Amino acid sequence: MPHKPPTQEELERRKIVGINLETVTNVTATDFPGNYPGEDHSWDIEKFRQGFNVEIHQNDPYEASFSLIGCDASIANAFRRIMIADVPTLAIDQVFIYNNKSVIQDEVLASRLGLIPFTGGREGLRDFLKWRPKDGEPKDYDTVGLELNVKCEHNPDAGPNETDPTKLYKHAHVYAKDIVFHPQGRQVEYFSGENAIRPVNPDILIAKLRPGQEIDVKMHMIKGVGSNHAKFSPVATASYRILPVIQITQPILGRDAEKFAKCFPAGVIGLEKVTKAEAKQKGSGYEGHEGEPKAVVVAPERDTVSRECLRHAEFKDKVKLGRKRDHFIFLVESTGQIESEAIFLESVQHLKAKAKNLEKQLVNMVR
Repeated sequence: MPHKPPTQEELERRKIVGINLETVTNVTATDFPGNYPGEDHSWDIEKFRQGFNVEIHQNDPYEASFSLIGCDASIANAFRRIMIADVPTLAIDQVFIYNNKSVIQDEVLASRLGLIPFTGGREGLRDFLKWRPKDGEPKDYDTVGLELNVKCEHNPDAGPNETDPTKLYKHAHVYAKDIVFHPQGRQVEYFSGENAIRPVNPDILIAKLRPGQEIDVKMHMIKGVGSNHAKFSPVATASYRILPVIQITQPILGRDAEKFAKCFPAGVIGLEKVTKAEAKQKGSGYEGHEGEPKAVVVAPERDTVSRECLRHAEFKDKVKLGRKRDHFIFLVESTGQIESEAIFLESVQHLKAKAKNLEKQLVNMVR
């Protein structure tokens, strides 16, 4: 008997991870050679191109959300790990403390300074600045110099009854904006004016001082990657989740529809009135319910898959929950040095470079 090729509906069903009241089913991918007799599931680049898609949901400088559709979890996770650990940024690496009379210990102060995200001209950060050798002398093309020199003093203009330290004293609070950038050599060409090296957020609090206390430090910034230290990571968060799937298999009407909507985060389930045509359609389940509210799925991507609806008897056999195995919703939050969209694009270049390097190693191994 000849094998019948699977329908598109069957192929889509195989991609859904079943979310039940107490179990999760169909968690293992099945689209590989030999799993289904008579079906060819060998990987093909043209087939992958046809099924792969990228959808942009949000594209702000500090936050981006997008979907990768039609790829394996290993690929999605590779992008996530590269964005966190392999995309290079600039951060304070060496702190030379000449005077620190604050209550913060030297090593803690150095750590706080290292975690402050900085930004600057994109061309200079990406193209001009190079990797600094471990034991090499600082050069203008691999090291950026910064200085923090702040001394707390009494404010002679403060009122006699003033109790606010920020008004009683000058420089009672030391902020990231107090860090001064000193360009060296050709750095002036790339980091001047709007492109100058500066903190992403100038109001990051570094320390609190009182009269007689001061901080005098010099700092060197270099290029690094998150796999060496978290301060070099370009993202605050880079995560993904699998697209939730909500299927209403039987009509949910009236008060049940309102209760059903409350089982999900706001905006996931909407309420629509049963139309006259639906009420007349035999076997639809809407007969005689014209004008009543019915539950409809509006935005399944907002769902957190809490399974709350499965805990109520009135919804039994009326809804199926799942997750689409090949649809990944990414959220990328940039620390500010590199725009969130550019972080993902750079991760693509890094993955391509890694693949080419692996190809060379395999060729050499065969030889």
